[in-house]
Amino acid sequence: MPEPVTTAAQGSSTESSTRLTGNLGTAAIVLMVVAAAAPLTTLGGNVPLMIALGQGVGAPVGFLIAGAVFALFAGGFVAMTHYVDSAGAFYAYVERGLGARPGMGAAFVAYAAYIATMIAVYGYIGAILSGMVSDLTGTTVPWWTMTAAVIVAIGLLGYRHIDLSAKVLGIFLVAEIAVVVVLDLVIVLRGGSDGLTGDSFTPAGISGGLGVAILFALFGFVGVEATAVFRDEAKDPQRTIRRATYWSVAIIAVFYAISSWAVIEGNGGSNAVAIATDDPDNFVLNTARLYLGVLGRDVTQVLLAVSLFAAALSFHNIASRYQFVLARKGVLPAALGKAHPRHAAPSYSSFAVSIVSLLIMAVFALLDLDPLLEIFGPMGGIGIAGLASLWLLTSISIAVFFHKKGGSRRTVALAGASALTLALALVLILWNLPVIVGGTVLLAVLIGLVPLVFFMTGMLVRSGVARQ
Repeated sequence: MPEPVTTAAQGSSTESSTRLTGNLGTAAIVLMVVAAAAPLTTLGGNVPLMIALGQGVGAPVGFLIAGAVFALFAGGFVAMTHYVDSAGAFYAYVERGLGARPGMGAAFVAYAAYIATMIAVYGYIGAILSGMVSDLTGTTVPWWTMTAAVIVAIGLLGYRHIDLSAKVLGIFLVAEIAVVVVLDLVIVLRGGSDGLTGDSFTPAGISGGLGVAILFALFGFVGVEATAVFRDEAKDPQRTIRRATYWSVAIIAVFYAISSWAVIEGNGGSNAVAIATDDPDNFVLNTARLYLGVLGRDVTQVLLAVSLFAAALSFHNIASRYQFVLARKGVLPAALGKAHPRHAAPSYSSFAVSIVSLLIMAVFALLDLDPLLEIFGPMGGIGIAGLASLWLLTSISIAVFFHKKGGSRRTVALAGASALTLALALVLILWNLPVIVGGTVLLAVLIGLVPLVFFMTGMLVRSGVARQ
């Protein structure tokens, strides 16, 4: 049987300067994971596309199937937690299962994927805030000025102790979930548009568009694996990470399934497809106006920006911790692998992520790229392609690890089943990349190759470090 690791006491000053500390419980980590999933953003952005592109009302089933896929993934993931003592998540898991070189390749892919996803969100929130300022004041404000302000604010939060980010995310998440729950309840109490039905769960409701529904539902689970990234900052890491992972998967799946069903019913099962196709951008906002009034719509719009801010903060924290781990492994400058003496946070790494973010967005602004069509789509495509590849690679690594080390057949079978379902999910994502990125097939192919390039680069870098 493989031997589980134990959390070592922090004895030396050298270790304390490179080890993150914190007192995060299950609830705090769940908040950060669910915030990364951006509930209101997913409901307002993904669900209309699931309905319009899939030409059906099977979005709730798509979320439940995606939830089942990640429940399988979580089984092997939390079992492996007992044998990994690093906060590198993907990197640490792949390294334990497949070796140091593939592990470093996974670390590079993860870092690139989270940075890309964060940049995608920055583009989106810049466009949203710019539009809101224009509506309120009549003044046109460039999207990139709003994005820059958000990056600075998130950088300040990321520089401080993780508990501060957890508190901010908690407040924001409660607010955005509250407005969705209120909308759901009002729709249900009013009986929807044509009376409440279960059409979303019938063969007719899911026929033809289930693949698209599952595809966009998978986006709602981005960040679930990040529970392990906060290992060093969690109290009782093994128990906390296990609970946080299962709770995150369950909450996301059930919340999205119920809420997507509610907004479909709010527009009428027979009308939802036409309405979502005609105006997907305002599908949920118009539903909020219909059931909560103009004030309810305005509040929902503000909380959509809040949801994006929370997601960006979560991805910033994850990316800075991957960078922190890479620095501790000697791949990046040592300064990035030092914890702040007072905040016990990866403050220097966080600062570097903020600088990288500002530089990337400055280039995009100089190129005059559209924040939604030319930033959010392509960068989001890189992010989901990279993360889906890592979900699969991690499941394979877990299966190999327990098979080699004499783990239980149940655990090996669970990881194997997870790898199979995630392989199908990856194929679904890559096949539909042109739809995701909103560009040509050539652009989709190039974006799909980005994770492979970073994986090979990471392996080559690890070989160079080993020779030194």
